[in-house]
Amino acid sequence: MPIVSQKELIERVKQGNVVSFTTDTVPALAALPNYADLIFAAKKRPPDKPLILMGSSPEEMWQYVTGTPQELNIWEAIAQQYWPGQLTLVLPASPLVPKVMNPIDTTTIGMRIPNCSMTQNLLKETGCLATTSANLSGEPPIENLSEIAAKFPNVFVLDEERLKNQKKYGSGLPSTVAKWTGNGWQILRQGSIKLG
Repeated sequence: MPIVSQKELIERVKQGNVVSFTTDTVPALAALPNYADLIFAAKKRPPDKPLILMGSSPEEMWQYVTGTPQELNIWEAIAQQYWPGQLTLVLPASPLVPKVMNPIDTTTIGMRIPNCSMTQNLLKETGCLATTSANLSGEPPIENLSEIAAKFPNVFVLDEERLKNQKKYGSGLPSTVAKWTGNGWQILRQGSIKLG
């Protein structure tokens, strides 16, 4: 059970390993975007279920999308209103997004900034990470550290003293997922945030 300090977690993710940490929704599995295939393998996740890019600020994330100046203005306004928070925006992907993040449809990328200072601080150190919930594909999200470490023996789990004895952390609800259609938003998954 590789439960590690934040410093070691940052080192491990930079070395290309899969890690796990808390967010404001459910615990995440994460890796550098170029190593996203390791997350698919760990979760036994089918390639038609893409990962999302998690970052610490909108500024570092806009390089991963491509759109018209008008679209960027719309996306920035939504981000200003709901980020950090429980909203994932699915936007047209720029060439910087590795194909392994969304193997079936490389034209889009889901992005989110969690409303969790610990996670944001971690992401400032690592840069944007490919992420998904900590669970095997098709199973409910795992909500405590020891279960994550037991289910994923090769994943480095962030040691957080205050969380060890809690039954769960985060809201337990996945984020709302909204996809840009070119002229508005299509809700792919309704979470706690309601657009419009």
